[in-house]
Formats: sequence, structure tokens, C-alpha cells
Amino acid sequence: MAKLSCVEICAGAGGQALGLEWAGFEPQALVEIEKACCNTLKANRPHWNVIEGDLREFDGTEYQGVDLLTGGVPCPPFSKAGKQLGEDDERDLFPEALRLVDEIEPKAVMLENVRGFLDSVFDEYRLNLREQLEKMGYSVDWQLLNASDFGVSQLRPRVVIVAIKKDKAHLFSWPNGRREKPLTVGELLRDKMAANGWKGVNHWVKQANAIAPTIVGGSKKHGGPDLGPTRAKKAWAKLGVNGMGIAYHPPEPNFVGMPKLTVEMVARIQGFPDEWFFTGKKTPAYRQVGNAFPPPVAYSVSQQVFRALTQTKLVSVAK
Repeated sequence: MAKLSCVEICAGAGGQALGLEWAGFEPQALVEIEKACCNTLKANRPHWNVIEGDLREFDGTEYQGVDLLTGGVPCPPFSKAGKQLGEDDERDLFPEALRLVDEIEPKAVMLENVRGFLDSVFDEYRLNLREQLEKMGYSVDWQLLNASDFGVSQLRPRVVIVAIKKDKAHLFSWPNGRREKPLTVGELLRDKMAANGWKGVNHWVKQANAIAPTIVGGSKKHGGPDLGPTRAKKAWAKLGVNGMGIAYHPPEPNFVGMPKLTVEMVARIQGFPDEWFFTGKKTPAYRQVGNAFPPPVAYSVSQQVFRALTQTKLVSVAK
């Protein structure tokens, strides 16, 4: 299958990049400011052109004409945890994304953000974003997608914005979710929880009989990694998981109590393949996983973008 080219901004640790790769996109550049994320990208895909630096200083003119500009611009400006300051938040990088659309003139744009982006407080912001993209020749749409509809064992609602040049826009349609339900946390993680011979694993699997709460990445302003605020920790406890931190190893044979998840377990819940590894110590590694866009969701949407740009019907591949 012929590849299409893309430039990814705010690439993180590769969640979206993996989905794009599965769909047939080859990155010309991946821009990311966090060193830990860049190290992970380079370790897993040494041939990728990973550019470590501030997006505000990235010149897109070198990549003019690529097929797709994509990325997950920072979510705090639109999340309730980030006080929903929108354009008044210095972390708002939508203006930079628009600058790059103008410089690169891609055939399509795909941007991901949190559910809060759709709140009424941002009605004017969304209208302005649509108008600017339409002036540049794109047809624009967005959807709220739940990761659990695409085989991921957590709800994780995310807004995905897709803009396609108007001559191709009629060929794009949003992906349909899978009919089958995703695995429960217990079903998904049984082998990893049992890796050290834990005797209580079967009982735990029965308790962990639902999908996970939304994984959160946490903030650098706070301490070590955990599985979210009080409400999330209570939801994890119902599944038999201690959400107060992340473990280095699966439970030992005679462990009693609620086990903690390892970084590798959280990565699997996010939809990463087991062979994708995260560099660095436990805290930065967990934050890379927690802030990621689930690869199966990125794959499902970017596959539809690929189809629209190539006018070919793709055979769905389960991931």
C-alpha cells in the first residue's frame, strides 16, 4: 500500500503516530517539546524525524504540501482541570496549528482535544476556528469519540477535528465503532497481573469486570503518578485496583490486597501494543502514557482520512 505523508505536532509519546502508521501515513516530522516523549519516539522508531522544541519556533514551510497535518494540541486550556481559559491560556496552541496549516497547506488536518472543547463557553472559539480553516479552503467537522467504541478498555471521550480540502471533503466519513464490547480490565490484564505468579489473580479478574475510568496523565506541578482524582480512585477501587500510585512490578505470589497497575498495564489499557516501550523513570513514563491519544482511535479516524485522500476503499484491520 502506498504511503501518505504527514507532519505531527505535539506528538507526545506516539499514540497518534502509531495509529497514523497503521493507517498508512509516514511522518516527515514529529514536533514535541518534552524530552522524555522525544526519547520514547526515537527509541521505538529510530528512523522518524523527531524534532524536540517549542512548536512556536517550528517553521512549517519546509514541509509544504504534505498530505496531513495532525496532532493533539494541549488540552488544559479547554479542560475543567485547567480552568478552561481557552484563548487566554498561554498553553493554547490552536493559533500555532492554524499558522502551520497556512504554511504547509496540507490536504487534510486532524487535531485532537478534550471533551471540554465542546462546552458552550467555547462556542465563539470553535466558530472562529471553523471560519479560519474554511477561508483556507477546508471543509471542517468535529466529533466526540469514545475510545471504548474502538476496542479500547476505557471510556476516554475525546474531540477529534477533521478538516479536508473542499474537493475531497465529500469522500470523508467518520468511522463507525465496533459492535463488540472491549475487554474488561480483568480480561485485558490477567496475564500481566499473573506474571509473577500471583495466587489471587483469578479472584481479581472477576472483580475487575468493567472497562477502566479515563486514564489521566497528571501534572508536573504535583507529585508522583496516580490514577486520578478522588472520584477516579473510587472507580478503580471497585475494580480492585489501588489508584494511589503506579507499581514497578506485578504483585508477588502471596500478595494480599488491591494491586497497583504498572506503566505497561496502563499502556495496554490506552491501546498501545506491548512492544511499544516508554523510556525514563516511572513518573515521566506514566505521564507519557496517561497523556496519549489511544492508537486504535487515531487509527480509525486517520484510516478514513486516508481513504478520502486516496479515494480507495480500505479493508479494516483490527488493532
